Amino acid sequence: MAHGLGAIKEAGLAPYAERFAGAGYTVLVFDYRHFGGSSGEPRQLLSVRRQLEDWRSALAWVRSLDLVDPGSVVAWGTSFGGGHVLSIAAEDERLAGAIAQCPFTDGIASTLRVPPLASLRLTALALRDLAGSKFGRPALLVATVGEPGSLAFMATLDAMAGYRALTAGIDDFDERITARSVLDIVRYGPGRQARRISCPVHVAICDEDSVAPAARATRQVSRAARAEVVHYPIGHFDIYTGEPFEQAVAGYLDFLERTVPAGRSTQPPP
Repeated sequence: MAHGLGAIKEAGLAPYAERFAGAGYTVLVFDYRHFGGSSGEPRQLLSVRRQLEDWRSALAWVRSLDLVDPGSVVAWGTSFGGGHVLSIAAEDERLAGAIAQCPFTDGIASTLRVPPLASLRLTALALRDLAGSKFGRPALLVATVGEPGSLAFMATLDAMAGYRALTAGIDDFDERITARSVLDIVRYGPGRQARRISCPVHVAICDEDSVAPAARATRQVSRAARAEVVHYPIGHFDIYTGEPFEQAVAGYLDFLERTVPAGRSTQPPP
């Protein structure tokens, strides 16, 4: 399990992990390099390539554990991490299943939600940051969330309140990302790989999503041969708490029970 844009494992993932563990599953929740409890310099650098490498490393480590059936591993990701899960599921034929919650599927579609002037300012900062990194200059950092019209990666009506509700109480949480990360985000389109996914995939779509456009995500993930897409009439950040959380978790547990029943190995008998 891993989180979304600039978020860390302490930001609302424990309730999901506890439900899965309570149902008999072994759960690994990890932070991407450059964020949270993981190492990596500069801090707050979002690199799609490196984050996908982190997913591969996490899966390889889990599969090496004696208590884990390597043929019964499921990847779970939310928001930007939901996009990563789609990418990993498209390339890793050993995955037993995948769960993508309110997944980021198309960088261009998400960027079009940003006002043109703000988009230009972010791009200019990103290019300055990238150029500076070649000469060893300190990274330029941009707010992860902000009010509409502000310079931030997510500046929608619900983003600031929703994101800060997830990160409240985390000591020394850095609510910024390197500006150069914009260039990675815009070019990333994990939803375009959905037709290559062969394992069962459960996708939770928030129909009022202001960050990851629901219509585009639905069209893309529906191309996966074994996709089941569930819609919730809520915003991007609503699914982490309250009744939407309860409904989503119930759906995930049902999917897991049908895909990799707890306590039942897919390995052949000796």
